[in-house]
Amino acid sequence: LFHDSAEEIALSQLARARVGPYYTNTREGLRLARRLLERQQKDMRQIVMITDGKPSALTRPDGRIYRNAFGLDPFIVSETFAQVAACRKAGILTNTFMLARDHDLVSFVRKVAEICHGKAYFTTPRTLGRYVLMDYMDRKTRTIH
Repeated sequence: LFHDSAEEIALSQLARARVGPYYTNTREGLRLARRLLERQQKDMRQIVMITDGKPSALTRPDGRIYRNAFGLDPFIVSETFAQVAACRKAGILTNTFMLARDHDLVSFVRKVAEICHGKAYFTTPRTLGRYVLMDYMDRKTRTIH
């Protein structure tokens, strides 16, 4: 999960998870996912990012959280893009499911997809499951080298 920071939770706890308070630390979520996936020696390593918010926080080297909820902060965005590129370099695909339609957020998610050569889905909570299943089935039926 990613919110002000990021944390790993057990799959059995996912349905009951609550996050908050109000910020989205996309970079830290990607960093945690990359660390977890780098330990796995699998042919297909993938991050499925589901978000309804813009990147509005990041963790500084000293552990403090930098927050800015007003617009897309260029510092947060550039650090997040750097983490997307680090995932790509590690051979980890990122597919993003965006639950918002804001023009700036759509542009941000499209840039994430461009950097990592992943897919961007612009969906709603009502149709999210269908898109996730379609993506999973598409990858199951293709050979990826």
